[in-house]
Amino acid sequence: MYHRFDENKYPSTNIKMYVFEEQIEIIKNLNYNFYNPGELEENFNTPKEEKKILITIDDAFSSFYEIAWPYLKKNKIPFILFVSTEIVGKNGYMNWKQIKEVENEPYAFIGNHSHSHDYLVNFKKENFKEDIDKASKIFIDKLGYNPIFFSYPFGEYSEYMKKYISKNFQFSFGQHSGVIDVNKNQHELPRFPINEKYGDLKRFKFLINLYPLQYKNLFPIDKYIINEDNPPEFIVEFFDGQNNISNINCFSNEGDKWEKSNIFIDKNKLKIKFREKFFFRRGRINCSLNDNGVWRWFGTQFTIQQN
Repeated sequence: MYHRFDENKYPSTNIKMYVFEEQIEIIKNLNYNFYNPGELEENFNTPKEEKKILITIDDAFSSFYEIAWPYLKKNKIPFILFVSTEIVGKNGYMNWKQIKEVENEPYAFIGNHSHSHDYLVNFKKENFKEDIDKASKIFIDKLGYNPIFFSYPFGEYSEYMKKYISKNFQFSFGQHSGVIDVNKNQHELPRFPINEKYGDLKRFKFLINLYPLQYKNLFPIDKYIINEDNPPEFIVEFFDGQNNISNINCFSNEGDKWEKSNIFIDKNKLKIKFREKFFFRRGRINCSLNDNGVWRWFGTQFTIQQN
């Protein structure tokens, strides 16, 4: 997941273009193909042996159009561009003419990123629905259709939001790290955020070589944690055939501090006993497994109720 390109005063959402090009070269040199988003609709439920790389860009900043788009177009690299409708055409953002130009290419896909790009978990239910419906109507008016792809602003969502989004879109992406596999919920798809801090080439090469750490169930189902349930009871149920479960390591940021998690494994279930409550508005857990030399990974993001 990318945002800005060569906007160096925003390091948390920016990537330098020369670094982006080097990352693309790493993908090619490792002989990975790029995933065409159009295949998701047709083949998501079909297990695949080949791993491919899917590129997504959030927010439709002008820097994407001016700097990254010519490179992606020249090399015909597929991607999804997620657009929030309220800010289209404003200073620093693409306009509808530019979005249509991008969308006209067969390997470029547009996604819905809400209307306001606000903290939607804080909205009343009716206001949340109004925001999503308004964005959808604008897309239909401007492009002739509402995209099948949705990206949760800030990766935040509640179970209510997810259910509403699932009625209006086929695939929804968060901002929790991980590798998409056939067992992932189509409306909780993970992505690795890439920026100046988390986009160095050594880390990027590690991420590109990761495989999914597949699981059967993850609790709690609702990723919005209210005060009474903080910290949550976190349980992951793996499939019976998963080997080397005892090798799993998890890190989490409860107490607003990243540390190794206190994990307990019983047969095919993993539990985490959190040290304290989550304070920051987004609680994260990342787990990895060295599975006979193959590194597997999954991440979870909770949105924490703010008083």
